[in-house]
Parts: sequence; structure tokens; C-alpha cells
Amino acid sequence: MKTLTDIRSTFLNYFARNGHQVVESSPLVPRNDPTLMFTNSGMVQFKNVFTGVEKRPYTRATTAQKSVRAGGKHNDLENVGYTARHHTFFEMLGNFSFGDYFKEQAIAYAWELVTKDFGLSPKNLLVTVYHEDDEAAGLWKKIAGFSDDKIIRIHTSANFWRMGDVGPCGPCTEIFIDQGPVLQGGPPGSPEEDGDRFLEFWNLVFMQFEEQEGGKRINLPKPSVDTGMGLERMAAILQGVHSNYDVDLFKHIIGTAADILKVDANGPQKASYRVMADHVRATSFLLADGVMPSNEGRGYVLRRIMRRAMRHANLLGAKEPVIYRLVPELVKHMGVAYPELVRAQSLITETLKLEETRFLQTLGRGLKLLEEETAKLPHGTKFSGDTAFKLYDTFGFPIDLTQDALRAKNIDVDMAAFDAALERQRADARKAWAGSGEVGDDKVWFDVQAQHQATEFLGYSTEDAEAVITTLVLSGQQVQNATGPSELDVLTNQTPFYAESGGQVGDEGWLQTEMGQTIFVKDTQKKTGQIFCTPGCS
Repeated sequence: MKTLTDIRSTFLNYFARNGHQVVESSPLVPRNDPTLMFTNSGMVQFKNVFTGVEKRPYTRATTAQKSVRAGGKHNDLENVGYTARHHTFFEMLGNFSFGDYFKEQAIAYAWELVTKDFGLSPKNLLVTVYHEDDEAAGLWKKIAGFSDDKIIRIHTSANFWRMGDVGPCGPCTEIFIDQGPVLQGGPPGSPEEDGDRFLEFWNLVFMQFEEQEGGKRINLPKPSVDTGMGLERMAAILQGVHSNYDVDLFKHIIGTAADILKVDANGPQKASYRVMADHVRATSFLLADGVMPSNEGRGYVLRRIMRRAMRHANLLGAKEPVIYRLVPELVKHMGVAYPELVRAQSLITETLKLEETRFLQTLGRGLKLLEEETAKLPHGTKFSGDTAFKLYDTFGFPIDLTQDALRAKNIDVDMAAFDAALERQRADARKAWAGSGEVGDDKVWFDVQAQHQATEFLGYSTEDAEAVITTLVLSGQQVQNATGPSELDVLTNQTPFYAESGGQVGDEGWLQTEMGQTIFVKDTQKKTGQIFCTPGCS
């Protein structure tokens, strides 16, 4: 049986033999794309290469990229454990051409790898192409020998990729496998396409055009290739199973959890085991990449993932911390490919144990309140948003944990009331703020806090990073811009600058804007205890 480790190695080795540079996975906190909360695909670390901003000493690359989709635009958290293929953390295998080869070579590589190295039967494979991409359709006929019925033309944007509203874009071709009539569903493009029988496992993106303002497209001078194959999905195919949670890695982690909890892993509570297995992997990799649990930003997403796993351990009868005991099994199977897990194992274990110990202390009281309030609900009504906020504020229940607990009872939460309670809390905090005693305009930072998330600190792993300037503060007021030489406070969404704390002075340094402006950072401070600013910039 090919394990996840075997499949990862086979993929990378194949492209290495074909002249590709094997590039290490970038961290889960993207340093070259501050618009993303987490790295969510293989192309993120190459974004500046594709746009021409950055040059690399190679024109072909291949990676196994760590990815997380559990916050922001890409958020699969609520589905994890209940479907066959949703994960918070996953590995994306990819090969990339930066103005080197294009469609013909990309399709030829894909066909050889899946049919020879992975041994998939051509009779079970079919592809989709963008309906206008006659070139790709012709290449599949030439290289794979496909007849027209094996090449499905898709008339929607599902087979046309864009980096953004403007910039590089181009058609896609996706490779599917027919898993047989034992599963329900029809081929892509059919009314039954959402079934599991026809499974897409590799997407080849051809960056062919540049989209300009107004929708005009021009040909790129150097067309490029970006591909993505989900490792877990390919493992399920090659191991002959129909759920990612039945592949070797998850079987080992779930088996360890079942040995601890003494509850059947294939019984009615199967979803809880899946949640725990998925979330311990996501948690461990986030901690290894420097994200720590907190109440803001990436740290809050991490804490949500942790507590969801801990809640499902509790559903399986755990009265003591359990999740940290699954870490050695994860490291055993993934530590060779990702040595950062080995280096951070003690930190991961201790953080999980401490978080779960604290959470268990309040879990019982929170669940009791949840049960009491649920029992009072008339049939068909929503759970009180004020009570959901109390669970969040007093017992540390992330809102999605409350939603998850009510899911089995088909009860929704009144999110409008929850959001209103959260805003009232922020307003009360602003009213109560007395300032630092040094500046009378500190209240502006509570307005800033309500509008923007806390700055993410990246300084433990890097001394430079890209960021988005989220606001400027001049003389106690938020401003859109500042003209001429001036001193002001600059807030960014992430920073490698250490803020004054614990007796250590704030960092100094430089900011360079896209327009070529250079800003000297005279100091870095925390405001309202959470958000960083770089005051005294000139």
C-alpha cells in the first residue's frame, strides 16, 4: 500500500527527475501575501514570481505545501469531521512553470505521473477543460488518446482561474477519476456532479492572460503553469478508500485516540474521532510555525480549532486532557517530511495540555448553561444570541463551538443578536478607557480595534515581511494619508517589529511602500493591549 509519505515522495521525485527544483513548503503564515490569514495553496509562496516582482534562480519548481483553510474567505471548519474530504490542514502537491513550459508539457507530465508512476488505469480517468480552450482539449486527445466524451467542456468560471479582479488569469483543466457505480453521482457538468462517484484530484492552471481594468484581457509574454493535487485525496484513491479519514495517517491517529478513550471509532461517534484527528494535525503545524492561541486573529482561529477538538474528546467521554497525547503519533508519521514538528514537539504538547486543562475547567459550566437554555426553546426558534455571547465571553466558547454543539439538534444561533452583544462590549470598553495618562487621544485606538484585527507578530521567525497598512493615526485622528514630512502612527495587519513590552524597548526599522516611499520607524508599541502600532514614523 502506498502511504502518504510514499505518495508525497513519488510526486516530488518525479518532478525533480524532470528538471524541477524541489522547494520546501513555506510557513502557514504567509510573508509575501498579507491579504491572506493562512497559506491556503501551493502558489502562495510563488505569487511574486508569477507577477514578475521576484526572480528565482529556477524556472521550474515542485512543492508539498502545508495549507490551512479555517479562517477568513477559505473556511472549511464547520464541515470537518462530517464529510469525506474537508480538512482544516491539508497538503497540496504542485508543479510550477515560471515562463518555461506550458500546456503541452504540463499535460504530458500529469498523464505520465498518474498513469505510470501512480498506476491509475486510463479507462477510469476523464478531464474537464474550459469551454473555449480548444488547445487543451486537443492536447488531451493527442497525449492521452481521449475521445470527445472523456473531455468535458465546462462553461462556467469553475474552469477559469483568476489571481484577483485584475492580474494573471487563465483556463484550467481538471483530472477526474470514476470510482465506480458503488458510489452515487454523475460526471462533472451533469446535474448529479455533486455526488462522490467522479472525484477531481488534480487541477492544472494555465496562466495565459493578464486581466486589465474594464475586463480587457491581453496575452502574457511568458505564460506559466500552476498545479494543485490534494495529497490526502490522492492517498484515498491509491489506498482504495472513499474517505480521506480512512487513509493511513488518520487511521493511526484515530486508532491511538480509540485506545485511550475505549469508544468504537466506527460507531455513532465516528465524526468526533475525525474532528480530533484533523484538528491535532492543524494545531500542531500552526504551533510549529509560530502561531500561539489568543483571542485575536490567527491565534483565535487556532484556539477555535483546539477547543473544537477538545469538545469532541469530551463527547467521547474524556474527563482529562487527551488531544496532546495524539501528538507523538502525528510526529512519528510526519516528522521526517516536516522536521519543524520534531523541533516543536515539546511546545506543541505542553501548549495543548495547558489549553485543554483550562478549557475543561469551564466546559462543564458552559455546557450546563447551553443545555438549560436549549431546553427552554420552543420548537423551530433560534438559540439566543445573548446567551451565545455569554458562553463566548464567560466560558471561552468560540461561537462556532456553540453552533457545532447545537448542530445535532438542528438549532441555529441568532447571529445578529450575538454580533450586537459583541459590539456593545466594545462600546463599553471604549467608554471605560481612561487612557495611558500620557496622551489624551488614546481612545482612538478603541475605534481602530473595532474596525481592524490585532496585528499579527511575525518576529520570532523573520525580520522582514510584507504587510497591509490598515490605518494611519495623526494627532489622535484616523487619516487616509499624510503629506510632506510628518510623524504619525502606522498600523499594519502583521509585523516583524517587536512592540515595547516586559522591559524591552520597541523595535526600530524601515517601512517601504509599493509607491517607493520610505518610512523610518522610531518605535513600536502596543495599544489597548492587543494591537501593534509603529509610532513616530517620519
